[in-house]
Order: sequence, then structure tokens, then C-alpha cells
Amino acid sequence: MEQYGSRPPNDGPRRGTPPSAPLPAQGRRPAGGEHGPGGVRRGPGGVRRPAPGGGPAARPVREARPGAAGGPLPNPRLTGLGTGLFCLAAMFLLGWLDQLLFGASPTVYGVLFLPVCALTALWARDGDVLTAPVVVPIAFAVGLLPVAEGGGGLLGHLMGLVTGLATQAGWLYAGTLAAGVIVLVRRVRWVRRRRRRS
Repeated sequence: MEQYGSRPPNDGPRRGTPPSAPLPAQGRRPAGGEHGPGGVRRGPGGVRRPAPGGGPAARPVREARPGAAGGPLPNPRLTGLGTGLFCLAAMFLLGWLDQLLFGASPTVYGVLFLPVCALTALWARDGDVLTAPVVVPIAFAVGLLPVAEGGGGLLGHLMGLVTGLATQAGWLYAGTLAAGVIVLVRRVRWVRRRRRRS
């Protein structure tokens, strides 16, 4: 028998062995306009761009808080007790300031009484808004204590308070009327809103 010194080359796959899986492509970048992992869009040159609808949602824009620069003024809402305390404290403080700065002028006290009445009626809650016209006259009398002129002793101060209330009744009626009108308007609007909701 003849013997060959060299075996023929075997380039093909062996019998009985499965074909090997193709190797994954490495370093291949997606073409322009294709989406990468995570919903990121890559443009030409490998620049990452967020894909429309595929990336994370945009952050919501924060609304401007009240009282910020250029925003609306604060609008507090006081309960019935808070409304009374605010009005009493404000008028008593204004009465002392009137005595120290203006020599206990009843006219200055009456002028300062009007904006306090308006703020009391505006800052009360919708459910407690009817307390404003009741508190306003009481606060006027309390704040009139340092302004009213009277003799020595408790009786003299009471007589001065009664005299001040009699002579400054016009300011008292005007402030109470202003608070009553504001309260009436707010009450009507509140009732209408409740009817629309129901």
C-alpha cells in the first residue's frame, strides 16, 4: 500500500459538530437617527440627543409661590378668634402711637380706623366673615382708651371714653359700614360658589 507523507487540509467543519454562532459586532455605532439604549438618540458623529418620547419625561415647571418677587401679596385667612385679636391689637397699638406721635388726635385715630376695618373684613375666613362687623366697634372702643381725655382714676377714664365715643361716632359708623359692605359682598360670592359646586 502506498502511504502519503502529508494529510490533505481540512478547512470545512467537522462532521457531527454544530456550527458556531456568529460573534457579536463590537464597537459598531448606530447610524444617524437611530436610538441607542435608554431611549437616547445618537446623531452623526456620536452626539447623544434625547429621543422624542423615548427618554425620561421633562421636569414640570415650578409654579411661582405667592409673595415672591413680582407675585401677588399675601392673603391670610383668619378665624373668628384671630379676626378679633387682630383688630383689637391693631387698634390698641394705633391708639398708643397716636398719643405718642400726634398728641392723642381723634381725627388721626379715626382715619387709621378705616383701613383696619377693611383688612379685618378682607382677611377673615369665609365661614367666619360675619364676625368682622361685630369686632370692629369693640376694637374702636379699646383703642380709644389711650386717646380719650379724662380725669384721674377709673371713673375719669370711663367718662373720657364715653365722651370720645360720642364725639367720634362718625368714624365708628363709617368703619363699621365699610366692614359690613365688604362682608356682605364676600358672603354673596361665597354662597354663589357653593351653589355652583352643588
